[in-house]
Amino acid sequence: MAVFIRRVLLRNFKSIASCDVQLEPLTFLVGANGAGKSNFVDALRFVADSLRGPMDHALRERGGIHEVRRRSGGHPTNFSVRLELTLPNSRAGYYSFEVAAKKGAFEVSHERCEFEQATYVVERGVVKRASEQIMPPATSDRLYLTNAAGLPAFRPIFDALSRMGFYNLNPDAMRELQDPDAGEVLRRDGSNITGVLARMWRDPARRERVIELLGKVVPGTVDVEVKRLGHKETLEFRQRGENQTWVFPALSMSDGTLRALGVLVALFQEDAAGGVPFVAIEEPEVALHPAAAGVLIDALRAASKRTQVLVTSHSPDLLDDERLTAEEIRAVIAREGKTEIARVDEAARGALQKHLYTAGELLRLDQLLPDEEELDRARKAQLSFFDGELQA
Repeated sequence: MAVFIRRVLLRNFKSIASCDVQLEPLTFLVGANGAGKSNFVDALRFVADSLRGPMDHALRERGGIHEVRRRSGGHPTNFSVRLELTLPNSRAGYYSFEVAAKKGAFEVSHERCEFEQATYVVERGVVKRASEQIMPPATSDRLYLTNAAGLPAFRPIFDALSRMGFYNLNPDAMRELQDPDAGEVLRRDGSNITGVLARMWRDPARRERVIELLGKVVPGTVDVEVKRLGHKETLEFRQRGENQTWVFPALSMSDGTLRALGVLVALFQEDAAGGVPFVAIEEPEVALHPAAAGVLIDALRAASKRTQVLVTSHSPDLLDDERLTAEEIRAVIAREGKTEIARVDEAARGALQKHLYTAGELLRLDQLLPDEEELDRARKAQLSFFDGELQA
C-alpha cells in the first residue's frame, strides 16, 4: 500500500489552530459541513501550489495571507506546515516551513528539508546550512525548494510534492471544449481531462479498468473517447442501447457521469502522469446514486495500492461500506471556531471492529467523534516543526 505523506503538522492555518494527523494509504476525513475538512486539504494544496508557482499567487488565490493565517483574538502573525514523507525509494524525511506576515507583505521566515544526506535550512532568505557545497541563492518570498530542485539531491522531493493532485471536480468545466494538453496531472476542476485521458488511454489495461468501473457506476457505458474538433478536444461517451451503441458528447452527459469519470481519472492517472504520489478528492460521492457507493469504495481502495488517497466526506451512504476500518477514518469537528482532527474515539473503534455498526450508521447517530484523549495530547504537546525528529 502506498504512503507518501505519513504525518501532517499544521499551526494557524485558516480554522486549524494546530493539528498532528497521521495518514494511511487511504484516509477518510469525516465531519459536518464547515468543520474544516477542506481547510486541512487546502493546507496540503497550498504546498503544491507554492512549489508550482509563486507563493504570492497561492496566497492571493486564497484572499491573501490575512485570510490564510488563522483568525483569533490574538490573530497570529504566521502559519506553519510540516510534512513527514516517504519517497518511492523508501527514503524517509520531512519538509517544513513557516510563513510570516509583514506590513503589506509576507516572508518565508523558516524552511527546512531533511532527507538523509539531502538537507538544508533557510531563514528569511538566507541559507544557514546545506548538505551540498554549492547551493542556489534564496529569497524570502518563495519556497527555497523550488530553487534547490535544480540539484539532483532535492529534485525527487520537489517532484513528489509538486505533483500531488487535489480535486473538487466541476462537470461544467469538463463539458467545455478543451485546449490540447500534455495531460501530466489532472487539474483540480477536471478542465484538462481530455489531455489526461488521451495519455492514459495509451495503456489498454488502464483504459479497460477505468471503463469497467465507470460502467458499474453508469450502467451501459462501454467506452469514452477523446474527439478532436478543430483546435479543441472534447469527450465522447459510448453507451449500449437495445440493438446498437449510441454516441453522446460530453455536453449531453449528467453531472454524476462526468464526476464519476473525473474521480476515476484522478485515481488512476499515476502512471500516465509520470507519478502522482498523493490524490485528495473532496466529496467524490456528490451527484452519484447511493448504489454506486460500493463501486466508488472499490476504486478508492484499488488506487490506494499505488497512490496515497485522501477523501473528504459527510455522506453516510459512502461510509456504509463494512470494509472501512477505524484506522482509515479521521473525525473532524469544529469547536469554538477551531478545527480539531483525530482518530475516532474508543467507542466508535470498538463498534467498527466488532461490526456492530458501519461508519455511516455511526455518522447518522452523530457518534463518529474524534478521540478526546488524542486531541488533548495534541493540545498539550509542543509540536516541533523544525527539528530532525521523525515519529515512528
